Amino acid sequence: MTRISTPFNAKTTAYEILTGVDLTGRRIIVTGGASGIGLETVRALRGAGAEVTVATRHPTGGRRALDLSDPGSVRAFVDDWSGPVHVIVANAGIMALPARQVAANGWELQLATNFLGHFALITGLRENLRQAGDARVVMVSSGAQLRAPFDFDDPHFERRPYDPWVAYAQSKTADVLLAVGAARRWATDGITANALEPGYIHTNLQRHLDKDTMRAAGAMDDEGNLVTPDYYKTPEQGAATSVLLAGSPLLDGVTGRFFSSENQEAEVVRGGTGASAGVATWSVDPDAADRLWAYALTATAGH
Repeated sequence: MTRISTPFNAKTTAYEILTGVDLTGRRIIVTGGASGIGLETVRALRGAGAEVTVATRHPTGGRRALDLSDPGSVRAFVDDWSGPVHVIVANAGIMALPARQVAANGWELQLATNFLGHFALITGLRENLRQAGDARVVMVSSGAQLRAPFDFDDPHFERRPYDPWVAYAQSKTADVLLAVGAARRWATDGITANALEPGYIHTNLQRHLDKDTMRAAGAMDDEGNLVTPDYYKTPEQGAATSVLLAGSPLLDGVTGRFFSSENQEAEVVRGGTGASAGVATWSVDPDAADRLWAYALTATAGH
């Protein structure tokens, strides 16, 4: 397939993506939409006329409560939803927890929040997506998917040593594979699914990173103050690719793809320590996507 290109770049803002676009009448769910790039995603979509529901763990002002690590919370959200949903932006996430943590049901917390909770939400709302006629699923992944494939033998680090970055990476690989799996299954329902990496942005996502890690990234000075390297984006720029996939007519009918933080479809590359850009072959492998779909259905059944 020919890679898709757009007229945008890494510095384009979410608002610029939707210039001239009218999303009136479209109902959109954004998880983790109360802060960071999620908040900017919500603002841009609402600015284009969409009806946006912010799904967050600690809701205020009429927002709907949703704890993605709690299957009961996800089920309650799904049961409470009525009518079509035109877009789900799976934006909520946690990153690089320094020690292994598990949800109440034993799931490793990064996998539970970043992937399994979103899988349960999206599959639970499949009929609502189908009702929309031209719905979109948007998975906010990460360049970290280049670091590790999904470990089907021990996804929750019950036997292998826990590594914060490997845990994060496999959860973000799983997000891309979810989009691939949905694209393979739901196209006849008029549902498209794509994934993206937003790039580097100062948000609460980095709250678990130590100062040495932040300094090594050039994002903190010796006194512990945040600094912004040239390759970092503002939150408004970081939300752009999410908004591109959620609302731009340029992506009508496009499905099963991965888009870079430059707002272009990414090249498929071999993952591993030497990879710095693109989407890993293991992240878009259709066989892995099917295997993960089967695993997630079993894992979330009965919860």
